[in-house]
Amino acid sequence: MLYKTNIVVKVISERVSILKKENLLSIVILATNNKKKLGLLFLWLMAWTVCGLIVFMNYFKLQTNDTKLFVIIYLSFWAYFEYKIVKAFVWKKFGKEKLWVQEGILNYQREINKKGKIQKYNLELVQNLNIIELSNTSWADNINQSFWVKAGERMAFSVQSKIIRFGLQLNEKECLAIYKELNNSVRLA
Repeated sequence: MLYKTNIVVKVISERVSILKKENLLSIVILATNNKKKLGLLFLWLMAWTVCGLIVFMNYFKLQTNDTKLFVIIYLSFWAYFEYKIVKAFVWKKFGKEKLWVQEGILNYQREINKKGKIQKYNLELVQNLNIIELSNTSWADNINQSFWVKAGERMAFSVQSKIIRFGLQLNEKECLAIYKELNNSVRLA
């Protein structure tokens, strides 16, 4: 016996896909599809790591306290940016955002290698779905939309006055498609 189910899959871009079936709306946003830039990010990570390790290994050869203090401060900054580069690389290599609506619950997850905390929101409390506009003159917007960082959420909704942002580095076409699908399916606007 065959059952008829209405399953609709829309591929918005190489990064974004939408699945609709009876009681489910699912949106998946991949972190990246650009293998060349991912390779460059890996090279940058390796170069940054090697530079920091060389400075750290030479720390023990230093004689003056002023030089040691300078190297400690330098290594503090190096460690911070090492963490940020690793975080961006792991996200770009293995990450994706999942947003799905099922049984009156909006679920959101930032997943890396099939791991990540699922945030659940009652649909009755979800409001004000919107697209976050970018400013061409904003330095922060330009940095957050660059490939080299894990930032730049382009969409948001509110739940009990808390703003939930999602859609890392989406373009206008992707934002509009997701907005339209969520608005038509669950009326969040």
